[in-house]
Amino acid sequence: MWYFAWILGVTLAAVVTVLIAMRLEVNGYKGEAEHERSD
Repeated sequence: MWYFAWILGVTLAAVVTVLIAMRLEVNGYKGEAEHERSD
């Protein structure tokens, strides 16, 4: 069941990426960029 471990790894990587992005937003690193490009 290697595919299960692969899916779990990809999911964990996505969660970590989202958590880091949220943390950067809270710290204000992406504050100015969001104001420039408001989709």
